[in-house]
Amino acid sequence: MIPKETISSIFEASRIDEVVGEFVSLKKRGANLIGLCPFHNEKTPSFNVSPVKGIYKCFGCGKAGNSVNFIMEHEQLNYPEALRWLAKKYNIEIAEEEQTPEQVIANNERESLYVVCSFAQKNFTETLWETDEGKSVGLSYFHQRGFTDETIHKFQLGYSFDKWRGFSDAAITAGHKLDYLVKAGLTISKESTDPVQPGQEQQPRFFDRFSARIIFPVHNVSGRVIAFGGRTLKTDKKVAKYINSPETDIYSKSKVLYGLYYAKKRIVEEDVCFMVEGYTDVISMHQAGIENVVASSGTALTVDQIRLIRRYTNNITILYDGDNAGIKASFRGIDLVLEEGMNVRVLLFPDGEDPDSFSKKVSSTDFKAFIKENTKDFIAFKAQLLYSESSHDPIKKAGLIKELVESISLIPEPIYRSVYIKECSRIMDVDEQALLSELNKLRRKKQYDTPAQPREEFNAVPEELLTLPDGEKPGRKITETQTEHQERDIIRILLNFSNEKVSIDSETEEGEKEVVEVSVGTLVIHEISGDIEFENPLYRKFFHEFITHEGEELSNDYYIQHPDPQISGTAIEILTTPYQLANWEKHNIPVNTESMMLKQSVLHAVYALKIRKLEKMIHDNQTRLKESSSYEEQIILVTEQQYLIKSKQSFSALLGRIILR
Repeated sequence: MIPKETISSIFEASRIDEVVGEFVSLKKRGANLIGLCPFHNEKTPSFNVSPVKGIYKCFGCGKAGNSVNFIMEHEQLNYPEALRWLAKKYNIEIAEEEQTPEQVIANNERESLYVVCSFAQKNFTETLWETDEGKSVGLSYFHQRGFTDETIHKFQLGYSFDKWRGFSDAAITAGHKLDYLVKAGLTISKESTDPVQPGQEQQPRFFDRFSARIIFPVHNVSGRVIAFGGRTLKTDKKVAKYINSPETDIYSKSKVLYGLYYAKKRIVEEDVCFMVEGYTDVISMHQAGIENVVASSGTALTVDQIRLIRRYTNNITILYDGDNAGIKASFRGIDLVLEEGMNVRVLLFPDGEDPDSFSKKVSSTDFKAFIKENTKDFIAFKAQLLYSESSHDPIKKAGLIKELVESISLIPEPIYRSVYIKECSRIMDVDEQALLSELNKLRRKKQYDTPAQPREEFNAVPEELLTLPDGEKPGRKITETQTEHQERDIIRILLNFSNEKVSIDSETEEGEKEVVEVSVGTLVIHEISGDIEFENPLYRKFFHEFITHEGEELSNDYYIQHPDPQISGTAIEILTTPYQLANWEKHNIPVNTESMMLKQSVLHAVYALKIRKLEKMIHDNQTRLKESSSYEEQIILVTEQQYLIKSKQSFSALLGRIILR
């Protein structure tokens, strides 16, 4: 258990803009920050972060929460794990019993995989630096490649012994289970084919996946080790040069970019991401002072990887080593980048050079200058490359022009498509109108071939909050509750202004009139409690929470950080809005805000709720009147109906409404 005092310290230290900013590129917009939502695919930012309120809200998919909720959702952690993650980030010591490896494994299988991967990284790193074999084989190779000790430590590079199961035995001795070593892809297990004696179980044979290799740990966006790449230093051609971790519960190679953890901050600062091919390319460029670089680690670029980059920048530059065949093979991946609405540029190194080798031959300053001077727009680069290969072959040229227009047709922005069509017309010496006709044909075909997407429906409150923990379930969705809007408005006012003071007319015990100041919370509770019960179970629960703490000056943080997810979820959902009032004062136009007319706003909300309740009572009474066959009962119901209508008219008059019947 984490003490409440420690939880409070974690919440206080965890600034929402800092926590979210590690994973999402945020830009200032008024008092808030916006960015692309990390929880669903979008091209226009709808992810809103409020540093003042300490909350985030996506107005596209509806995800909302505080710093802890964000880490839980993004990193797939439970509540205590998210608190520990933030405590580690902000150097907050948690005074709780330290868990053994066995306890951690029992708690969560995913966490168990993280634990064994972390152990493996430390083991491989210690082997590299502290053993004779590691230093003579692994460390000497890294030094030979020109990597400094500082760089080797930064990327946590390592070495695995040239033994069948040197690492696996060490891990098992340290208390880690073979099952999780296998699931993490660190150990390979095969059933033994040896004969089994009667009464004995068949024993599994197992061995290290990465034995006799230098090791490149792969980190997720938050810096946790999730996989490994291993390179052999042997010259045997039958041995694969590189092997990588298999797919696991914590590692999906199509959704991971090597080096992104180290690059994300600089990508945001430079507003561009450099894409290279392998581990050593990333490491060499970092050592050369260029840190906004990632690698797809030999796999074709995927949509998930592209969207991962787009969280931090809309600009990507692909670095090529000069091999035309490799460049053409990557065109499909770049088409995916264009389709995602990103700006793509390319850089071609001299023949025989790649980012790793070239960075060793020139200074850091010259390397940066070379990138700046030789980077080209991808569409123009592709047009020039294709034209140089087909300028003397009309048939081939026609096919390549069509291929080029197909790439342009993927770009979502019409203005960009128009500019590229003009440029390609000039480079390929083809009539612009012909290119436009082909472009429009491809766009129409794509539109017809794309299946219609089902329309998503979002409730005012997330669906998972509609079931109450005590088993109480609303019969209908919240949007169908008869008094939902009025009840929600009451809760909104209490959240925003509960502690504010308003002046109301009162009477002393002697019957003399006086003006007293009361809090908005007290006024609302006095006007509603005892007479009106909220219909919506969520808002009813929330209102009872206010009643429980009447007289206490609680901040919104109490509700945002409430341990009940229904309370915190409702508070965050209500407190976030996609709109902000413009600064009209700079135009000398005075604007009355709600806080300036607080008493009027509070009473308006209370009276509106009462009118809605009276309308329901009038409707129900009218139904009973129609169904009644007793004359005496009808007289009572008519009298009651007149009283209800008169009450409604009175409240409507207070709101300035005219009721004709």
